[in-house]
Amino acid sequence: MNKQLEKLFRLPTVEDPYQYKKVRIVDIEDLAPDHRMFTLKFTDERVSQNFDFVPGQFIMLTIPKAGEIPLSICSSPTRKGTIQITVRRTGRKTKYLYTLKEGDLLAVRGPYGNGFPMDLMKGNNVLIIAGGLGLAPLRSVIWYVLDKREDYKEVYLLYGTRNYRLVLYKEELERLRKRSDIKTLFALDRFESEEDRAWADYEGYLPGLISKVDLDPEKTYVTVCGPPIAYKFIGAELIKNGYHESKIFVSLERKMECGIGKCGHCQVGYKLTCVDGPVFPLWDTKNLPNMI
Repeated sequence: MNKQLEKLFRLPTVEDPYQYKKVRIVDIEDLAPDHRMFTLKFTDERVSQNFDFVPGQFIMLTIPKAGEIPLSICSSPTRKGTIQITVRRTGRKTKYLYTLKEGDLLAVRGPYGNGFPMDLMKGNNVLIIAGGLGLAPLRSVIWYVLDKREDYKEVYLLYGTRNYRLVLYKEELERLRKRSDIKTLFALDRFESEEDRAWADYEGYLPGLISKVDLDPEKTYVTVCGPPIAYKFIGAELIKNGYHESKIFVSLERKMECGIGKCGHCQVGYKLTCVDGPVFPLWDTKNLPNMI
């Protein structure tokens, strides 16, 4: 074999995103009522080391005897060996997933969709805004930025949910709060207990935190994920505070369906969430009907 061919055959194999890959559940963590994080490891070690994705992308998870569901990856591609998903128990498929234990096998295909523009954001400030379960996809952004901290300037995390019981990744957020390379602001809709008051920085809805951020909007990219209905209020508050619409990106991960844009269930206007998203510029959410 000549040297050129030998070099070609040594190129890394690109994994087929349409091919199912077996994964084993290696850890299960209860985060909040009806919210659980699953850590998955590919049974094929080569796939485990080569699997790559962009924060904000998602996988299709096959649950034996139940079916298939789309889920955003909540771990960072900077941390090889496993992937993590956070699942809220809502329907038949997720209820069955909750019956599984460490060691059980599942299958995934993907990754799919467009993630957050992490390369475009390099050399700029990063403002991460998460509401409720929307913290799960943005957890991937958080750890990606912190693992590549030299590539980004100031980093802020704003997170809000209804009460302390529903806060995700509680211990992780406390560790982030103590770090010097990221600033955090946490909100709860309403203080209902001393536990709520002790934990939160602010009583009120998530958009109320935006004015408390000390960043230069001209040099800041914003990533947002949460209930889509909140995007119009978050977007309006960001623009009011000087942030550029062209630098605000939101995730519509809740609208995903088949993963490859064939079923049509994820269509909004002329866009398909599975293919054109789930991450979109804020402009799209304002100008495409029924996107939020």
